[in-house]
Amino acid sequence: MALHLATTDEGNALLERDPLALIIGMLLDQQVTMEKAFTSPSVLAQRMGVDRLDAATIAALAPTTLLEHFKTPPALHRFPGSMATRTQQLCQAIVDEWDGDAATIWTGVESGAELVRRIGSLPGFGDQKARIFAALLAKQFGVTPRGWEEATGDYGRPGHRSIADVVDDASRTKVREYKKAKKAELRDQG
Repeated sequence: MALHLATTDEGNALLERDPLALIIGMLLDQQVTMEKAFTSPSVLAQRMGVDRLDAATIAALAPTTLLEHFKTPPALHRFPGSMATRTQQLCQAIVDEWDGDAATIWTGVESGAELVRRIGSLPGFGDQKARIFAALLAKQFGVTPRGWEEATGDYGRPGHRSIADVVDDASRTKVREYKKAKKAELRDQG
C-alpha cells in the first residue's frame, strides 16, 4: 500500500507503519490542510529523534517540551499550543485505555458501530471525525468490521468526501472540491 496523505514519502511511510502517527495525523486534521496534518507526525518523530511515535513517551513528556516540538518552525499546526495539549491527552488515553498501542483500538473490533464508538471516545475525536477515521481505516487499511459502511455514513460510500478517499493527487483535488462545495452549501443555508 502506498499512502498519499502526507506531503513526503517518509511521512507517508510513517503513517503506514505507525498506527499512533496515523491517529495523531487525524487528530491534527482541523484548521490546517489535510497534507499538513498528516505530515506533522513524521516531523514530530524527527524532532523527537525516533523512528516511531510512542504514546507512553509522548504522554510522559513535559508539556513545555512537547509544545516546543509543536511550535518550532515550521509549526506542526496552526494552533501549536492547543494541539500539543490534545496530542498529549490522546496519547495518555491510549496508554490508559489501550495499553499504549493505538492499533488495539481497531484490531479485532467486531462491528463498525463499535469501531466508531471506540474512536469517538478518544480526546479530540467527535462523531464526525470518528466516522471519517473509521472510513480511512476501512478503505485504506482493510479494517472492515461488520457494518462499517453503515457506521461511517456518507464517508463509507464510494466517492471523494474525506481524507479516507485520498489515494493520489487527483483524488485529493476531488476531496478538496467536495469540501469546498459543502462549505458553500452550509454558508448559503445559514
